[in-house]
Amino acid sequence: MELNVLILPGDGIGTEVTREAVRVLNHVAARFSHTVNLTEGLLGGIAIHKTGGPFPAETEKLALEADATLMGAVGLPEFDNWPPEKRPERGLLGIRKCLGVYANLRPVRAYQPLIESSPLKNHLVEGTDMIIVRELTGGIYYGTPRGIAGTGDEERGTNTMTYTRAEIARVSRMAFELARARRKKVTSVDKSNVLETSQLWRRVITEVAAGYPDVELDHLLVDNCAMQLILNPKRFDVVVMENMFGDILSDEGAVLAGSIGMLPSASIGARKPNGAWVGLYEPVHGSAPDIAGQNKANPFGAIGSVAAMLEYSFGLMEEAAAVNRAVEAVLASGNVTADLKGKATTEQVGQAVCAAI
Repeated sequence: MELNVLILPGDGIGTEVTREAVRVLNHVAARFSHTVNLTEGLLGGIAIHKTGGPFPAETEKLALEADATLMGAVGLPEFDNWPPEKRPERGLLGIRKCLGVYANLRPVRAYQPLIESSPLKNHLVEGTDMIIVRELTGGIYYGTPRGIAGTGDEERGTNTMTYTRAEIARVSRMAFELARARRKKVTSVDKSNVLETSQLWRRVITEVAAGYPDVELDHLLVDNCAMQLILNPKRFDVVVMENMFGDILSDEGAVLAGSIGMLPSASIGARKPNGAWVGLYEPVHGSAPDIAGQNKANPFGAIGSVAAMLEYSFGLMEEAAAVNRAVEAVLASGNVTADLKGKATTEQVGQAVCAAI
């Protein structure tokens, strides 16, 4: 196949982990006789520095033309006090909306060699294997009205959480389809005892569940889910929730995996004419500017995102499996970065994964 991929390294350690992810992508493509055509664009803080905005028009054009997009991370401390609409993170919201990637899939798996890396007791973590499905293009991050207005004691910040039936139904169907290929259980997370959006969410997903009689559905309030992720993570198979809840709880999943650097993600939209998914792929972690340029960032999340891209956007299941097996082999070897109690550099991990493919 010919794989046309847009690379958006972003800020901080994004450039370093993306470099190793691209190394793995090129290696697995060569191993299986595919051709990779790479273009590179700007997103986030570096885009602000070079173009004045976090999501340049040229990046939008490149993203729409590519078969898939691989991202690093965005965000820099120098922009922390800027208005929300001008900060690097607005570029991330922009590209998600542009591509229409409405479901963010975040696999959380406790690898056996990393059991000791988790702060939780081994018997709680061992065997954890779930996918968190986060609705990505609706909810409070996109709702209007929003903003800060007024002065003095009357100064007020406003954000609006809103969901349509259609938005809830499509991400629900994604969760049930994933569960059918796994252990056939979906857990829906909401705050229906307080929020009207959650009451609609629970009603719609229950209706969608009727079309999947082979899949079990249960409901958890978001505060209880936060607790159960720590107390009994093995109970979960596919967990689906709205945008802000998913943003928060999927990072909690990093505790189970041993390091936030381990978590890949796939943001999925509509199917293309060839049946592949429109996809945006990125590790879950942030730009970590405090360790940028030191060659010690964990690239496994970025490399796992390459495996997800091969699977969802290109349908290359064997190639994706080869990358995932190589990651497991390198983890078992102990050739890992400092966050996983190893001594390897970012580059050495990327090279080791290539050697294991």
